[in-house]
Amino acid sequence: MPNAAIVIPARYKSSRYPGKPLVEIEGRPMILHVWERCCQATSPEQVFIATDDDRIAEAGRAGGAQVVMTPDDCLTGTDRVHQAARQIEAETFINVQGDEPLIRPEDIRAVLARAEAEPERIFNAMCAIADEREYRSPTVPKLVTRLDGRLLYMSRGPIPARKDGVFDWSHKQVCIYAFPRAALAAFAGRGGKTPHEQVEDIEILRFLEMGYEVQMVEVTTSSVAVDTPEDLVRVREIFRERAAAK
Repeated sequence: MPNAAIVIPARYKSSRYPGKPLVEIEGRPMILHVWERCCQATSPEQVFIATDDDRIAEAGRAGGAQVVMTPDDCLTGTDRVHQAARQIEAETFINVQGDEPLIRPEDIRAVLARAEAEPERIFNAMCAIADEREYRSPTVPKLVTRLDGRLLYMSRGPIPARKDGVFDWSHKQVCIYAFPRAALAAFAGRGGKTPHEQVEDIEILRFLEMGYEVQMVEVTTSSVAVDTPEDLVRVREIFRERAAAK
């Protein structure tokens, strides 16, 4: 049995940006850009798209991806990964969000390596924030950790915050997670969101509120998540700039 599988949860009915897995970037659906980067991080046989939507499934299969169909009532991407895990032979599951078309394979490998070394632990990636606009943005989850890197809290608000309101430093979440099968089952088995998860709309908080430790893994670079149409404009510009630089 393979030790780890990468699962990319994707749904069409996003509350903030419906249909975003299928928006085109450089002539291809965004979900396939994410899938290709995951395939560069590990064997393509261990990469799966998990969705409840036939349009996303069709686009994935047309691009050569393995697709796992999941129920349409999954509360979060992690709940969807749990549903996919029931159909996949692995003990560790790497969740890479389907709205990260610029995610770096080396960042995925960094989380994967930690998970393979300590398969009983939960991991999540993070990176430093250099742009104050991200620090102030409610679409960017910021976080604080213990000195050893264990997650204390994550928020869409600007944390840590100085009394004078001046931006000093912060870290943001990079949406690469690693979960043991048992932790995924406990997460989904709760049957509903926890209070802080509900308020912040940040699913990793469910693990904290349930008493799990989450070890953050610092990665050297940052992806750009597509949460809004404005984010898509920025991502398309980055793709064009990189193509022009080749």
